[in-house]
Amino acid sequence: MQHRIIVLGAGYTGAIAAGRLAKRLHREDVAITLVNAEPDFVERVRLHQLAVGQDLRPRPFGEMFAGTGVELKLARVTGVDVDRKTVTVTEAKPAEHAAETSVEASVTEELPYDTLVYALGSGWDSRGVPGTAEHAHDIAGRPGALRLRERLARLGAGGSVVVVGGGLTGLEAATEIAEARPDLDVALAARGDLGDWLSPKGRAHLRKTVDRLGITVHEQAAVTAVEADRVTITDGRSVPAEVTVWTTGFAVHPIAGATALEIADTGQIVVDRTMRSVSHPDVYAVGDAAMALGPGEKPLRMSCATGTPMAWQAADAIAARLTGGKVPKTPMRYFNQCVSLGRGDGLIQYVTADDRAVRSALTGRLAAVYKELICKGAAWGVANPTIGIPTRRRRVLRPHPQPAPTSTPATELPA
Repeated sequence: MQHRIIVLGAGYTGAIAAGRLAKRLHREDVAITLVNAEPDFVERVRLHQLAVGQDLRPRPFGEMFAGTGVELKLARVTGVDVDRKTVTVTEAKPAEHAAETSVEASVTEELPYDTLVYALGSGWDSRGVPGTAEHAHDIAGRPGALRLRERLARLGAGGSVVVVGGGLTGLEAATEIAEARPDLDVALAARGDLGDWLSPKGRAHLRKTVDRLGITVHEQAAVTAVEADRVTITDGRSVPAEVTVWTTGFAVHPIAGATALEIADTGQIVVDRTMRSVSHPDVYAVGDAAMALGPGEKPLRMSCATGTPMAWQAADAIAARLTGGKVPKTPMRYFNQCVSLGRGDGLIQYVTADDRAVRSALTGRLAAVYKELICKGAAWGVANPTIGIPTRRRRVLRPHPQPAPTSTPATELPA
């Protein structure tokens, strides 16, 4: 009987984990199923580009996993039972006479697993601020980026856009919008000071860039409410915002919190150094869904930079444990933070292993080229999960059946 491996979610980490497992394990011994709601790979690190009208290259999973042995199941995950070792999914199927009624029927199915890789990732985090759900846009996923794209296309010259959040996503969104639409009034609202985690060189370049693009920066300005045409910041001031883009952070998918898995306060699944759940050894978690510790025992931040090595680690650990090999240890550390500041400018902030900025930073056109290579490399890595290194598919060890107990005849005692 084949060992059933189910991977939930086909973002960077889930797709890499599924593909890498298929390269490591013999096809006759495993059945690898990748569950995802969409039929093609989404380059999440480029969604700010999609939002301003740029088209991204299609990357269908059907082509990506052709001939690999990975079975793609297009469905939404609605539940996980880690005690029964099952996943519940809902798949949209055309109903009878769908051509006449344009109605789809939802089909619910239960999938059993032997090993589960949980990679459902994260979405935007409204932080409970009033009005965000009703009035704000997000770029945490393709549907949100496409809605923002449509809204920006309808916004006339002189229209006001406020990007809330001064982190990497907020900086990329604000600069991309300002560059693509110089006719708009673009503002950035940051909870702290602009680029306060960067080196002096990084901060200076960032300040120069937002000034060049005409972006108004509101510092020490946490947003406390969002309305249809404005946002309110902590000092009570209102900032005009016909379009509000919310980028204050990410929140994990809630399904893990409804299971018996041990989770952190963030809702992430607590894992060990091999990305294995500390409470359920047949479950692994990778990417934004996992609470993993890096250098200095600090939690790894939600990012593609950490998600990729987490996926390598999980896949290699699963393969090693199933085949009787030695479990490898993938280094979990940081090297830099890459920020695009429009199409022709960028900032590469070099960091310590535990993600603290050092003095060195690369800026300008060369940094933009560097960031573009990183984005292309990340997408290439999904389609090439062993990064081009030849591998041998190993056989899964079968558990030895326990011999049936034999009955020993009783020795007759002498009379």
